[in-house]
Amino acid sequence: MGMIKRKGFTLVEIMVVVVIIGMLAALVGSRFVGYSETSRATAAKVQIKNFEQALELFHLNNGFFPTTDQGLTALIEKPSFPPEPKNYQRGGYLNAKSIPRDPWGNDYIYICPGRIGDYDIISYGSDGREGGEENAADISNWD
Repeated sequence: MGMIKRKGFTLVEIMVVVVIIGMLAALVGSRFVGYSETSRATAAKVQIKNFEQALELFHLNNGFFPTTDQGLTALIEKPSFPPEPKNYQRGGYLNAKSIPRDPWGNDYIYICPGRIGDYDIISYGSDGREGGEENAADISNWD
């Protein structure tokens, strides 16, 4: 009589493999979630730096920073109310058709004169509210 050759996997073997794959997916997935929030905070900091460069150029051309009422919109379209910039750069100061929102979909806060410097630019982070810790912490131009 010949031997019966076994082909395939048992249910237990398949379950062990599924559990191992699930644990690996949970471990890797949780690390990517942290990187996602870190990358959003980094993106907000980069955008704030872009605003700062555009505001400095606006100031060099016009002798003042846009007021709080004029806001960051003054970087893409010439303000129509005082103080009106006399040497506004053709095409604006940002290469954009609209002021970008922060990575969480909220508007950046612009205050001039600022509480800390000539102006303040703030993203309230993932919670969209002032204050917060870790991923919900505010990101500003003075950080």
